Amino acid sequence: MITRHAGLLDRLIGEFDRALRTVAGVHQAARENPAAKIADVELRPDERRRAAALMRVNHVGEVCAQALYQGQALASREEATKHALARAAAEEEDHLAWSQQRIEELGGRASLLNPVWYAGALAIGYAAGRCGDAVNLGFLAETELQVAQHLEGHLARLSPQDGRTRAVVDAMRMDEAAHAATAQRLGASELPLLVKFGMRAAARVMTTTAYWI
Repeated sequence: MITRHAGLLDRLIGEFDRALRTVAGVHQAARENPAAKIADVELRPDERRRAAALMRVNHVGEVCAQALYQGQALASREEATKHALARAAAEEEDHLAWSQQRIEELGGRASLLNPVWYAGALAIGYAAGRCGDAVNLGFLAETELQVAQHLEGHLARLSPQDGRTRAVVDAMRMDEAAHAATAQRLGASELPLLVKFGMRAAARVMTTTAYWI
């Protein structure tokens, strides 16, 4: 009994530490930054501001992803699902580090509302996980597909000369599509259209707000 309680306490401490590191912006990428070998160029002030704002939005998306995966994993019953979520979260942590670095290079800042985004996404992720693993995986797949589409839109808005930002965004886009494919392969269920529309509406509120704040 004591051992079980100690294990639960260790897990809670670990999850709390993960949340603090995500919100505080303390990330260490396991993979090389996709922009590492690309020279920076002089952008017009408006191009630089737009790129910094878009990367802030992307960083918020990765903060939310960490919280979603954390909530989903806490509620998940299947080890395969937990493993898929843990792998996706690890790659998303690379995205956090890459996004943070590019924001700083562009002279921008992370969203001031990151703690709010994290708390909301954690609750949503836990709720999705409680619906069963097929729905849990379906939520993961739909989230990643929507994020990939969102990143494609960012590529269209970035300056063609901004190779460093574009490299980061494109690498993130490919990872998101791969995560969606993994979830579908593991048995993700198709979410109702109303749920998909709700997810898009919530994402629109988040991205619009994070662009400025």
